[in-house]
Amino acid sequence: MTSAQSSNSNFPETDFNLLEDSEDADNHNSAATATRLSLQFQLDESYLGLRIDQAAAMVWSEFSREKLKQWLKEGHLLVNGQVVKPKYKCEGNEILSLDVELEVQTGAEPENIPLNIVYEDNDILVINKPVGMIVHPGAGNPNGTLVNALLYHYPKSAELSRAGLVHRIDKDTSGLLVVAKNLEAQFSLSKQLAKKSVYRVYDLITYGNIIAGGTIDEPIKRHPVDRVKMAILPGGRDAVTHYNVKERFQNFTRVQAQLETGRTHQIRVHFSYIGFPLIGDPVYVSRVKVPAGASETLASTLRAFKRQALHASKLGLVHPRSGEEMTFEAPWPEDFTALLDVLRSENKAY
Repeated sequence: MTSAQSSNSNFPETDFNLLEDSEDADNHNSAATATRLSLQFQLDESYLGLRIDQAAAMVWSEFSREKLKQWLKEGHLLVNGQVVKPKYKCEGNEILSLDVELEVQTGAEPENIPLNIVYEDNDILVINKPVGMIVHPGAGNPNGTLVNALLYHYPKSAELSRAGLVHRIDKDTSGLLVVAKNLEAQFSLSKQLAKKSVYRVYDLITYGNIIAGGTIDEPIKRHPVDRVKMAILPGGRDAVTHYNVKERFQNFTRVQAQLETGRTHQIRVHFSYIGFPLIGDPVYVSRVKVPAGASETLASTLRAFKRQALHASKLGLVHPRSGEEMTFEAPWPEDFTALLDVLRSENKAY
């Protein structure tokens, strides 16, 4: 179920001015066409003493510092209307002006991969990602990703960093993702994520009996030895997960978790840390745990479930153009539903 309304009103007060050409960017046969970008920002005393390239990277975080340094040197990024060197030290009252034509930001190739689109307008795209789809191309996975699919569906996304993606979910986690279709929307959504105002709810099934809901507030960083894993470690980035018990079984629990932050593997790491790892998690569970006395149906179902039992079921955000609060929902995928059906019949609570 989706609750959403679109609006053709202008973006709320902003320093952005996008001048797009008139080609039909929604036609997947058209080439990615250039977007002229004019941005302006008034610095304040909080930027005092910073290098100008550092300050610009804080203001416009969707661009890399190296890209902003390049634009400074080429005269596309001006300070009080003047060309300055990247090492210029801010006085804390300058006006930054960026006037540039965006070029293609990704080397990924468009691919005609079907997308399960929950909602789309001129500014955002909400997708229900299937299990097994990688979000970003990477070493060993240059094709078949969500980015490849986005580049085909909407070619102008090539002009945006990460093709307009502002957050991601793991390959074998299913569910909702929002994608920006222009830079203004990308900045707005990134700011909402930074302010922790994007509403993200996940359904998951864990081993063990969780008695009641609560909050897990533990820092997460890369595991010092196993680089595939994340871990709860001092000095990690803040990570907060709120959760409620939704359904209890003899040996398992269905939980709904709301993310306050969005760290890599956050839910998987947090629930493993408190002793309730996710069914099927290939990284944080060393082996399939079959309860003593389990039926053959339950045992075979658990062994056959090869991915973490995790689904991004709800997503809430403020539309970057209209300012409207929007909520989206995605139903459980078939494998998640089938697992629950078996637990309800073969592992009912006493």
